Amino acid sequence: MTPGQVSEELPTGGIELSPAELDALPARWSSCWTPMEVAQRLAGVAAPWCVAAGWALDLFRGGQTREHGDIEIAIPAARFPEVRDRFPGYVFDAVGSGQIWENATPEVLAATHQTWLRDPATGDYLLDVFREPHDGETWICRHDPTIRLPYREIIHHTADGIPYLAPELVLLFKARHARPKDQADFDAVVPHLTLAGRTTLAELLARAHPGHRWLANL
Repeated sequence: MTPGQVSEELPTGGIELSPAELDALPARWSSCWTPMEVAQRLAGVAAPWCVAAGWALDLFRGGQTREHGDIEIAIPAARFPEVRDRFPGYVFDAVGSGQIWENATPEVLAATHQTWLRDPATGDYLLDVFREPHDGETWICRHDPTIRLPYREIIHHTADGIPYLAPELVLLFKARHARPKDQADFDAVVPHLTLAGRTTLAELLARAHPGHRWLANL
C-alpha cells in the first residue's frame, strides 16, 4: 500500500445508518464551523491542510455564494494526529458506505478516509476531515493514484490566510458524481479559472474520467 494511503476494506463493528438516521444527519451539522473558525483552531499546525469541497470554491471566489451543509478539510493521512490533538474534548467518528464508527480506533482510521468531528455534549458534527493518501509532501488522488501533485502547488490561500484546495482539484472530485449542485459549481467556477487552471482541469478529467461531459466546456 502506498505510504499514507488507507485500506479499501472497511472494518467490522460499524453502525449501519438507517434511512431515518441518514435523513436526520443534516440537522446534526447545523452548528458546523465556518472556514475562519477552522483556520483559527488549526493555526500553527505544521501539517499541510486545506478547506475542500464547496467551501473551497467559495474561498476561491472570495465570498460565500450558497448554503453549505457541512465543512470539509483535507489533510495527509499520516498527519492526522496533529489535527486531532487540536480538539481535546471532542471525538472523531469514522464514516464510509452508510456506516459510522463512533470514537474511531486507530485500526478503523487506518481502513477509512473520512472522519467527522463530534461534540459529545450535543451530538452535533462540526467538521469533516478527509485523511488523504500521500507520499511524504506529495498529494495522491484517492480516485486515481497516478495523479500526484506537491502540496505546495495544490493549496492556495485567501487574503486572510485560510488555506483551500485548488479549484480545479475540487471540480475533479465533483466530476465523479456531477450532482445538480456539482454542475452548478462547475458552471459558476469555470469562468473564474485561469487558462492554466482550465487546462489542468481538462487534463485531469481526461485521465480520471475519460469522455466526461464537462470536457466539452473546457
